Amino acid sequence: MDKTKRTRLEAAGWRVGDASDFLELTAEEAAFVELKIALADYLRDIRVQHGWTQTYVARALGSSQSRVAKMEAADASVSVDLLVKSLLTLGASRKQVGQVIARAA
Repeated sequence: MDKTKRTRLEAAGWRVGDASDFLELTAEEAAFVELKIALADYLRDIRVQHGWTQTYVARALGSSQSRVAKMEAADASVSVDLLVKSLLTLGASRKQVGQVIARAA
């Protein structure tokens, strides 16, 4: 949000913040959410770079297309463990996964 809009909203009595503020997340919880989103984004990036469909990825993982869609959306039902295992199954190296985690920090 640009500074002018923020100033105007605050002058009108609105509080401006981010999702962490709204959800009252601790710093650790916010960091975990960012980590999960980064891994989910990387999963989608790998799929798109290879030209794979969600259905193709689902078959490779022994899962369903709807589950892959939830993984790429970092759905609450998807664990970080599942994202990491899926990335490794799809050919990402431990170093690449580590770099995604490091960038999210």
